[in-house]
Amino acid sequence: MIKQTRLRNFKCFEDETADLSPFTLLAGLNGMGKSTLIQALLLLRQNYELGLLTKEEITLNGEFVQIGNCKDLLYQYFKSRKIGIEISTDKDVHAYWNWNIKEADSDYISLADREVPDEIFDSSLFNLSFHYLNAERIGPRVYSEVSNYKIINQNHLGIRGEFAVNYLAKFQGKEIPVRQLKHPDTEGLTLYEQVNAWLSEIIRPGIRISITNNLDMNLVGLSYQFIGGSDTGNKFRPTNVGFGISYILSVIVAVLSSRPGTLILIENPEAHLHPKGQVQIARLLATAAANGIQVILETHSDHILNGARVAVKEGIIKKEQTNILFFTGEVIEDKFTHYILNPRIDDNGRIDYWPDGFFDELEKQLTNLV
Repeated sequence: MIKQTRLRNFKCFEDETADLSPFTLLAGLNGMGKSTLIQALLLLRQNYELGLLTKEEITLNGEFVQIGNCKDLLYQYFKSRKIGIEISTDKDVHAYWNWNIKEADSDYISLADREVPDEIFDSSLFNLSFHYLNAERIGPRVYSEVSNYKIINQNHLGIRGEFAVNYLAKFQGKEIPVRQLKHPDTEGLTLYEQVNAWLSEIIRPGIRISITNNLDMNLVGLSYQFIGGSDTGNKFRPTNVGFGISYILSVIVAVLSSRPGTLILIENPEAHLHPKGQVQIARLLATAAANGIQVILETHSDHILNGARVAVKEGIIKKEQTNILFFTGEVIEDKFTHYILNPRIDDNGRIDYWPDGFFDELEKQLTNLV
């Protein structure tokens, strides 16, 4: 598990450290640095997969992250043109990389110095126990992409979830690795049964998915049924159903297929979900984190936050396993300084303090209505 990350001269941060837990929520206004933290981790992952992380130069652009050029990466008020990333794990393994910025318009940065124990590459950030799902996930599609290399050799669902249906089609009969994620209303443990059960919990009761392989075209098809009572339901194309199911499907597949020790990075899991569904996905993610899967999610949803708080109160996850990072900033000495605050959840799900802008908009608007 990644326990801590430190960034220096990296985008909006001059020097900032973030403590990470099994279940970490990244919150804050737009443009305050939430994505910056995720991009730093992805930059390491990306260059590791490209075989560049141990070389003299790394690239800023690739499959996981596209930062642009060195000018886009370097902290605006830099005093040094050296950029650094440090990570520490729960096994007390520490690594750091420092790179020099030589040309502002280059999309490569050159190594200055590093200290990288071999053990760091055993962590989930670098091995196959890793999933990243972008905020811009795949919407409704009648057919989805197929890549056996991605899903088997790399264990990837695609950063937009584009291979999630392919993954489900391939491994639907396998049992989920973490039995604690079994839906209480089910008997079996197969990935297919559990995905359907959690879709019914998060989206609406009675939903079922049907998968068809089109091997000639190297595509996999998907349709939905809505079953109630004796009604088996017609099959509907995803394009006739809406975005909510398609957007959350890859999240559910990633969580249920993960083994303990997996790292899951998710941006805006609440996208296109009803508030009840947002609470339920938060509870599912909290359950996963309580059972050995590290979840780092970026969210703008108070329903996600409250789902996490209730999960703590109900004993689904311990308060020590949760962490909230609130990204904010202010003008200090004539420059806008970004930093991270750390509100804490207690055993009863209460939060010790609420900084201005921390999921307080509902209260502010209700005050205006009184």
